[in-house]
Amino acid sequence: MIKELKELRDMNDEELLKELESLRVEYRDLMTKVAAGGAVEKPARVRNIRRRIARILTILRERRMRRHAATR
Repeated sequence: MIKELKELRDMNDEELLKELESLRVEYRDLMTKVAAGGAVEKPARVRNIRRRIARILTILRERRMRRHAATR
């Protein structure tokens, strides 16, 4: 996890947003499959995607807050 977090923090905002969109599409596809009654090959993948999305959103929010505080 620490390695993953460092990897995310090293990305710029644009890269994070692209990753976020990609994860949201994958998550939506998995949830559609589950809702249709299908089984997911790796159930833990759903949880990992949600967590990675949350990490990205947290990093983006931290950066916005830092920029906002710097302009005050």
